This record gives sequence, C-alpha cells and structure tokens, in this order.
Amino acid sequence: MANTNEPNQFTFSGDNLKVVYTTHGIQGIPLLSVTTKKGTTNFSGNQIGVLDTPFGKLVTVTTEFVPDLKDVTLSVAVPRINLPPGTVKQTFRTFGVFTTTRTSIGGPGLVQGVVQTYKEVALRGTAKLVETLTATQSG
Repeated sequence: MANTNEPNQFTFSGDNLKVVYTTHGIQGIPLLSVTTKKGTTNFSGNQIGVLDTPFGKLVTVTTEFVPDLKDVTLSVAVPRINLPPGTVKQTFRTFGVFTTTRTSIGGPGLVQGVVQTYKEVALRGTAKLVETLTATQSG
C-alpha cells in the first residue's frame, strides 16, 4: 500500500474570485478567506460549514447578509486528494456556487417567486500539504 498524505491548504481562483481554505490553522480550527472585487473577508471555526458529499467536501460560508432582503453563501467543492510521497502540492479544477436566498421579515414563505438563485464559478485549485503548529505543539 502506498503512503499518501492529504493536503490541508487549498487555494482556488477564477472569475475575480480567490478563496484560501485551510482545514486546520495554528489554533486547530478551519480558516477560509474570500477575495472579490469588494475586498477580502476572513472566516474561521464554526463560520465555515463543511459537508461530506459523494463528490468531496462542500465548504460553505455566508459572504453577505442583508436582513429582510437576502443572504448570499459561497460553496466550494473540495475533491479528495492523496498526495504521493515526496509531493507537497497538486493542481486541479473544481467549481464554486454563490447562492442568493431572498428573505423577508416573515421568513422565506412570504417571498414571492424564486427564493434561491445560483451563480456558478469555474475554479482552478492548488492543494498543498502545509506544516502548522497547533497550540498544544507550541506550548
């Protein structure tokens, strides 16, 4: 059986979007940053949703929230990658989806018409195995 390592840092880019996702940072929690034309937003811990799916992990964050109007989430498909021995990075292609959910003060049941719309983004990705110190290792 070959010895492989799973990467812990993923960088995605495409269509004026850059996402950096670290499965566990220095404090042992996930970190994610999203950069668009509007700037960079950072997320950590329970602000990042991770769901196992048949096509890999679906990593989701809320990028915009306007009460009684909409919320916008970004979900990125992160494929499972096994790095061969001696390899520290792997490039790949994947996708992201911005989901805009229309809201109202009375909940989604009061929204007329289509409640959710989607914008798909083709992404180029790089997966890396990055050594990090956790709080227990450094202290």
